[in-house]
Amino acid sequence: MSNPSKYVLDSIKQDQGRFQRIIKGKIKNQLNHIISEQQLIGRVGSKMVSIPLPKIEIPKFIFGSPSSGVGQGSGQVGQGVGNTKQQASGAGQAGNLPGKHLMEVDVDIDELTEILADQLELPRLKPKASGIADSQSKKYSSIAPTGPNSLRHFKRTFKRALKREISMGTYNPDDPLIIPIKRDFRYRHPKVTSRPNTNAVVIYMMDISGSMGGEQKNIVRTEVFWLDLWIEKHYQHVKKRYIVHDSSAKEATKDEFFHLKESGGTLISSAYKLCLEMMTTDYPEDEWNVYCFHFSDGDNWSQEDTDFCIDLMRKSLLPRVNLFGYGQVESRYGSGQFYRELQKYSLPEVVCSKIEDRNAIVSSIKSFFEKP
Repeated sequence: MSNPSKYVLDSIKQDQGRFQRIIKGKIKNQLNHIISEQQLIGRVGSKMVSIPLPKIEIPKFIFGSPSSGVGQGSGQVGQGVGNTKQQASGAGQAGNLPGKHLMEVDVDIDELTEILADQLELPRLKPKASGIADSQSKKYSSIAPTGPNSLRHFKRTFKRALKREISMGTYNPDDPLIIPIKRDFRYRHPKVTSRPNTNAVVIYMMDISGSMGGEQKNIVRTEVFWLDLWIEKHYQHVKKRYIVHDSSAKEATKDEFFHLKESGGTLISSAYKLCLEMMTTDYPEDEWNVYCFHFSDGDNWSQEDTDFCIDLMRKSLLPRVNLFGYGQVESRYGSGQFYRELQKYSLPEVVCSKIEDRNAIVSSIKSFFEKP
C-alpha cells in the first residue's frame, strides 16, 4: 500500500458520510415531531442546533467475553451481585427489554431547512423586486503572480519552483531541497461577483384577545420560527415587524408578541390598518418583498368589521404583498368564522390554514408555501 494514512483517512470520511446519512434519515422520519418541538427554538444558535434522536447506533469496540458481567445469565429476584450479601427479595421481575436512549446530534440550521423543504416539497421563493444597493461577494477561486503574503498559495508556489529547477537541470533527487524565488510565488486571487440585494420584510400579526390562550401562542411561536427560516433562506436582508391586537392594535417587540397576556375583545381591522400603515411608510413596493402572516382563533367583533377587512385586503394590502397567510389556531372559545369568510371570497393572494394543535404545524407551513 503506497499511502496507508490516506487509506485510513478515506475510510474515516466514508464512515462519517454514512453516519450523516443515517442522521438525515432519522430526522426525515421524525420531522413532524422535531418541527412541533418547542424546546428546539430555545436551543437554536446562529448555525447549529442540537436535535435529540433515539436509537442511533454508534460503532464501538467491546472487550471481554459476552457471557460474563453484571446483568448476564439467569438469576433470582433479590439475589445479590458479586460478593455482597443477599438482599431481600423484590416485589417484581426485572425487565429484559432495552431502554430508549436519546442521542443529541448537531445539525447545521441550513441543512435542517433543506430537509424541511425536501420533505414538504416547498418551492423556492421568487423575489418580485430588488433593493437599491448591490452586494458584492469574494471567492478566492483563481491564482495570481502577485498578492499579499497572507494569501500565498504554498502548493502552487512549490510546484512552480520544482518545475523551474527541473527545467534548469538543478534539481537533485538525492537532495531534494527546493527554495522558491520571487518569480515562483503564487497567490490566491479573489473573483468578485455582484448581485442585487433582495430585501424582505415579514409582518406578523396575532390576536391576543381573551380567547387566545398560552398554548395557542406557543403554537404560533413555533410556526413563526420555521416561517422565518424559510424566508431568510431566500433573501439577503429580512426585517421582522410584530403587531398584536384585541379591539385595538399596536406594534410590539418579538418578546412582547409571544408573551403579552390575552384580554379584551377582537377587532381584526385594527391590525390590518396598522399593517398597511407600516407598508406604506417604511417599505416601498419597488424595493421590498412583503410577507404578512396573521394568526387568530377566528373570532371578530362583527360582520361589518369582517367585510371591512376583506375590502381593505382586496384594495390596499394584497396588491403590495408577495404572500398573505392567515393561520387559524384552534381554541375552545373561538368561533372560527373569519376563516370561513376568507374561504368564501377566494382571494388569490391569501393562503389560509387551520392549526388544530402542534401536530398541524407542518401541514400549515406546507399550505402557506405550497406549490401552485
